[in-house]
Amino acid sequence: MIISTTETVAGHRTTRTIGLVRGNTVRARHVGRDIKALGRNIVGGEISEYTKLLAEAREQALDRMIDEATELGANAIVQTRFATSMVTSGGAELLAFGTAIVVEPETAG
Repeated sequence: MIISTTETVAGHRTTRTIGLVRGNTVRARHVGRDIKALGRNIVGGEISEYTKLLAEAREQALDRMIDEATELGANAIVQTRFATSMVTSGGAELLAFGTAIVVEPETAG
């Protein structure tokens, strides 16, 4: 699966546009991580526990978007974007979305 943030895939031509695909996950904070994060808030620095949590959420949302596109017969997703929103005071949604398409390599002419 080719994933792109651009409108087209270099070296390929679009043969079919399938449409919107998305994948999301909702993650809640963990008390243990919150305690460690509180310490980082006092002394400063990166809150690596939250960095890891968000990285895992991005990957899961991306995987779910790819699964949806694959089921629809796509071999590429263009205009890929991420969005987040707070669901509760301790949880957030991460959404990956884009346009599923079918591409084929351009032939040298």
